[in-house]
Parts: sequence; C-alpha cells; structure tokens
Amino acid sequence: MWVIIILFLLFSALSFRVIPKNITYGVSFSKLHSEELGLPWKKVYLALLGDLQVKNFRLSAYWQDVEPKDGVFDFTVADYQMEKAKENNAKVILGVGRRLPGWPECHAPEWEWPLSKDASETKQLQYIEKVVDRYKNYGNITYWQVENEAYFTVFAKDWCRPFDEAFFQKEIALVKKLDPVHPILVTDSGELGGWWGAWKSGDVFGSSLYLYAWNKIIGPLRYPITPAFYRVRQNVSSVLLGNKKAILSELGLEPWLLTPIKDAPIATQLSRMDINKFNSMVSFAKDTGFGEQYLWGAEWWYYMKQNGHPEFWDAAKGIFSGNK
Repeated sequence: MWVIIILFLLFSALSFRVIPKNITYGVSFSKLHSEELGLPWKKVYLALLGDLQVKNFRLSAYWQDVEPKDGVFDFTVADYQMEKAKENNAKVILGVGRRLPGWPECHAPEWEWPLSKDASETKQLQYIEKVVDRYKNYGNITYWQVENEAYFTVFAKDWCRPFDEAFFQKEIALVKKLDPVHPILVTDSGELGGWWGAWKSGDVFGSSLYLYAWNKIIGPLRYPITPAFYRVRQNVSSVLLGNKKAILSELGLEPWLLTPIKDAPIATQLSRMDINKFNSMVSFAKDTGFGEQYLWGAEWWYYMKQNGHPEFWDAAKGIFSGNK
C-alpha cells in the first residue's frame, strides 16, 4: 500500500509543470499529402494562409521535389511556400533530410535509390546544403528541422535506409555550420520514442502526439495515457539531459487508417476521427505543457470540407482566430 502511495506522489511531483495560458498554434503542411488526397496543393496552402489565417507553419523541403534529377535542382515548390508565408507574415519551420513528415516517411528521389550508402550520403548532404543556403536569410525562418523522428527506427523500415547516428549528427553539424543563427529542431514519437537521442541532438525538441492509432494486430486503439504523461517526460528529460525548449511538433488530427485516407469511405474516416475526437484531442494537448503546438491533418480538414463535412475546418478556424 505504501509503495502505491509513494509511486503516486512521485508521479504527481514529476508531472507538475506550468500549463501555458496562451498556446501558439501552427500547422504542418505537406504538398505530398495534399496530392495524395487529390487536392490542388497550392489552393489548400493559400486557404490555410487566407481563410484560416495560420501564422506558423512546419514545412518540408522534400528531396524528391528539390532535386528531381541528379544534380538538377528545382526550388519552385519550396520557393512558392516560403514566399507566400513571407507575404502573409507567417513563420516557418523548414524540414530537410531524407525522412520528413508524411507517409511513407522517407522521400528520396527515385534516382537515389540504387546508390551505395556513401554515394547517397554525399548527395543528401549536397541537397541539404543547397536548401539551407537558399533560405537561411529568410526573416521568417524559426527553426531548421533535420529529419523527422530519426531515432524512431521501428517505423517505415521499407522506405528508409538503416539509421546511422554518425551521419545524422553530420547532417546537424552541416546545417549549424551553414546557418549558426537559427536553432535546430529534432523530433521524436511522443508515445513510443525514447526521446533521449532526439533531446540531446537538437537545440529544440519536438514531440508528436497521436492518441488514436490503428495496429494491424490489435486493431483500433487509444493509448491509455493522460496529458501528465507528456509533462513527466518533459520534466525528466530536462533534469537528466538539460533544460531546453520543447514543442508539440505534430498533433494528429486526422484519422489513422490502414489504407490511404482517400481509399476509405467517409463513414470509416469519421469513425476514426469525428469532430468530438478532434475537439477532445485539442483539449488534451492543452494540458501537456507544450506552449507551441503544430496541428497535423489540415489537408484532410480541407478534403472533408469539400466532401460535405466542414466542421473540422470550422473548428480549426476557431483555434487560429483565437491565436492572433
């Protein structure tokens, strides 16, 4: 009995963290996810800037877009996103690397696939250098994100090369050398990641939060955790690894399915993420202690609005209207 009481008191002490009264909200936007849903990505992006009035973005300079052919660089997509963000006074986290947000997690160009490990790494560093040099002087850059959940190696193995920490540190060192001004964001899974490596590697730590998932064996599930779980993890990491800024880099606000979203009936999508779950997730995240939160699923909110369900878009509009 005393053991239970002591454990309860210890957990209560570790979970104490000041809850920010005013949360800075942003959106993770993916051109690739828009296209997967059959949406015109520019139209979606402009709606986020204009209709929703989003002022903080997490964007990705996907290697396959930036260097579609070996040695041929095309910044059309990234330039458009960065320029429109600047025109609308929106700040940007810009991701570089092979592994960036959006299934299948790793987004290398097809010409890179047959390369040896050494040749691939050389090419990857060249692509990162091109991106950082092009955008480091943009006044609206907040952080560089290097890779996405790089230490979470159990996910998307079929598309990603085996994780090499020495090379990952080389990527970070290169970005720091090219741009010593802007901090480096390193992310990890909020529920299943170890946090240790990611917390140590970056200037800023980013956690994802996916409360509802779908496992091939177990089926649909909700992780049996409370917001205190994330507060404890932040506090313990700060004590053991050093205090630093931590943000919620990816709050999952679209359905987690075993097939591409567009292939699932609307009823199935709503069974996994209806407006009540959406609102409860936003409320849940408010108590995690993260003062800066980036919502994932904006392309799906737009897609649902186009398919007779504007409630997600309207709810997001309420979030961002209160974030000015």
